[in-house]
Amino acid sequence: MANIKQVANMAGVSTATVSKYLNGIRVKDFNKEAIENAITKLEYKRNPTARSLRIHKSMTIGVLIPELDNLFSTSIISIIENIIIKKGYSTIICDYKSDRELEIKKLNFLLDKLVDGIIIMPIYLTKKDIENIDIPIVFIDRRINDVDANCVIIDNEKAAFDATKYLINNGHKDIGVILGPRNVYTSKERFKGYEKAMKEHDIEIKEQYVIHGDYDIKTGHDAAISMMKMNKIPTAIFATNYEITLGVIIALNEMNINVPEEVSLVGFDNLEMARVVRPKVTIVTQPIEEIGKRIAQTILRAIETQNREKQCIKLDTELVIQDSVKKI
Repeated sequence: MANIKQVANMAGVSTATVSKYLNGIRVKDFNKEAIENAITKLEYKRNPTARSLRIHKSMTIGVLIPELDNLFSTSIISIIENIIIKKGYSTIICDYKSDRELEIKKLNFLLDKLVDGIIIMPIYLTKKDIENIDIPIVFIDRRINDVDANCVIIDNEKAAFDATKYLINNGHKDIGVILGPRNVYTSKERFKGYEKAMKEHDIEIKEQYVIHGDYDIKTGHDAAISMMKMNKIPTAIFATNYEITLGVIIALNEMNINVPEEVSLVGFDNLEMARVVRPKVTIVTQPIEEIGKRIAQTILRAIETQNREKQCIKLDTELVIQDSVKKI
């Protein structure tokens, strides 16, 4: 006897989509047709008892993030949970170790758990990976090309432009920038902002001063050491996320390089960290509370109202000027 997973495989949809269809919940027309064809071919028999168990929502929301040890991600999740729990929802949190295959596997895992919606911080997902998903999705921090979807992001380009321009206004021209992976939306946008500021001031972008890596401490650490060993070291470094900033600070301390006397620094993400280290670091801060609040509101609105209208919210950052940039 055929089962729901076989129906899903033949129809080319998730088991969650088949379950929704069997429970009378509206799915996309082309998915409906594919499911009905698969049911007929496989002679699938519906189980009325199982159906009755799925009349109500699961009251769970899936969360898919690259790394559980990323401070930005965990801070956002904490804020989201504080809001959705008041509405009776729980979360199933999955990290995919920044791995393409695991990202797809964990996404399908959440769909199989019949969650009511999914919050995703994507790296490798494409339009093809999500186009047949019929439950609400909200993207955090990043967008996927050619996908009309709910999202809550910051203005990454402007954030990087403002940070780079501040360094330029303080006389810096040899500005190193340490970025995340080349294929990640935030990394691309932050490089655009850096590039725009440099070009507006007719400053040549030196290829050796632009370093890509992962959004982790090791990338910041290794990139800073590399820059400090160059024949002509940059007079300033712009680190484009929290972990990278922390890695840069660790490396400069190990090398006994004084900030800002020997090299200036602008960091990203964590104001508390910037206040603890000496000198206090000039930093781009994200509105963490507002981001978490907007994500929770967006996913709840989409689930509870069945509103299919997509909304992408872009929030501003703030450049908090402190003591780590020297005027030259």
